[in-house]
Amino acid sequence: QVQLVESGGGLVQAGGSLRLSCAASTSGRTFNSYAMGWFRQAPGKEREFLSAISWSGSTTYYSDSVKGRFTISRDNAKNTVYLQMNSLKPEDTAVYYCAAELGSSIYRMPHQYHYWGQGTQVTVSS
Repeated sequence: QVQLVESGGGLVQAGGSLRLSCAASTSGRTFNSYAMGWFRQAPGKEREFLSAISWSGSTTYYSDSVKGRFTISRDNAKNTVYLQMNSLKPEDTAVYYCAAELGSSIYRMPHQYHYWGQGTQVTVSS
């Protein structure tokens, strides 16, 4: 079982930066047993994959929409995964979710993740 809590969202002007954090509480297995991902969902749209990171942090993957602007990282000692977001655009406005899945791979589809946080709102003003 994994419980995930996102934080760090807020209101920022276009071109600005935010760092999202996702703190995990695990039972049974340690945090470094889980691959982690970040998704977002804007009103009226489907949940969109942004980035994923392997259990060790050695492998990362980004969607084309955020590649070069967002950076995923994790600190297994702190049971936390981060999403550094730079050069934010109004179209980045959405609720941002972190997700966890047991395994050594990385996953890009929402249905591949069993555990989800409650989300944090990011609003980018023009």
